[in-house]
Amino acid sequence: MNKPDVFKTDAIRVENLSKTYKVPEREGGFGAAVRSFFVRKYRDVHAVQGVNFSITPGEIVGFLGPNGAGKTTTLKMLSGLLHPTSGKSQVLGFTPWERKAEYLRSMTLVMGQRNRLSWDIPAADSFLLNQAVYRLSDEEYKRTLAELDELLELAQIMKKPVRNLSLGERMKCELAAGLLHRPRVLFLDEPTIGLDITAQARIREFLRAYNQHTGATILLTSHYMADVTSLCERIIIIHQGQLKYDGSINDLSRRIAPYKVIGVALGEVRDCDLGCYGDLIEGENGNGKQYIQVKAEEVNAITAHILQDLPVHDLTIEDPPIESVIERAFSE
Repeated sequence: MNKPDVFKTDAIRVENLSKTYKVPEREGGFGAAVRSFFVRKYRDVHAVQGVNFSITPGEIVGFLGPNGAGKTTTLKMLSGLLHPTSGKSQVLGFTPWERKAEYLRSMTLVMGQRNRLSWDIPAADSFLLNQAVYRLSDEEYKRTLAELDELLELAQIMKKPVRNLSLGERMKCELAAGLLHRPRVLFLDEPTIGLDITAQARIREFLRAYNQHTGATILLTSHYMADVTSLCERIIIIHQGQLKYDGSINDLSRRIAPYKVIGVALGEVRDCDLGCYGDLIEGENGNGKQYIQVKAEEVNAITAHILQDLPVHDLTIEDPPIESVIERAFSE
C-alpha cells in the first residue's frame, strides 16, 4: 500500500458530512413497554447535517457549540469511531472510518470525560501498552516520553495508580498517552473540563508548545472560552448539527456584537451616573470602575465627552467579553 501524501493545503477536509441516528421512543408504563416489544417506533435525530470545512496543517481551530450541537459526533466521525450517514471526509489523505492502521497511528482523540487509562495500574504501565500498540521502538518511546515529561511534569504522577490521581494529574497522563506516538492531528474534546484554573493554564501551555514543536493540527472543543481565546485564532460554530460560523473570533465579535465596553474610574466624584453616556452594565467587582456599553463607531466621541465632562482617574476601552459574543451567536 502506497503511503498517501499529506495534503499540502488541507490536513482536514469535510464535505457535506451528516450523521442521523434512529432513536427508539415510547410512552411510559407497562402496556407501552409490551407493545414496543412487538412494534417499535423510531424517530430520526439529525446530529450533524451537511457540515463543510477545511483545516490547514498546523492550525489550532476551536470547534464550538452548545450541548447537543453535534461537536462530539463530528469528532468521532473524523477519528473513525463512527460512520457518517452521508458525506465524506479526508484527514491527512485518509478516509477516517476506513480505520487504516497508518491513519490510526497518525491521529489521536482525547476526550476529557472518557478514561483511556487502566484504572488500577500506574499510568506508566498504560504508556508501555501504548508503546506496544503503536510499535514504538524503545529509543523513540523514551525520547518522546522525556519530552512530554518536560512539558507536563509526569515523573512522579505516572508511577501512581490512576485511581489515586487528581483530575488534573489524570488529564496530564491522558494527554501524554494520546501523544506518545507523535500524532499529526489531535482531536480534543473538552481536554480541560473539571480542572482548576492553574491546571487549565498548564494544559493550554502544553498544547501550544506541542503545536509549535511538532506542527500538529488541533481541532479543539471546549466550554471554557479561555481555552479558545488563548489557543485559537479561528473558530467554527456548530448549532443543531449545522455549521453556523467559520472565521476569526474578532470578525465574529464585530459581526455579532459591534460595540465596545468603556470602563471609567472617577477621581473626585465617585457617585456620578454614567448612564447618560451609554448603557450601564456590570463589570469586574472591586476595581472602582463603572462600565458602559456603546456602539463601536461612537467610542471616540463618547470617550472625548467623558474626559471633558468628568474628573477621570482611569479609563479603559475593551471588546465585549468573548463569552457574551459566543452566547449571542448561539442564540441567533
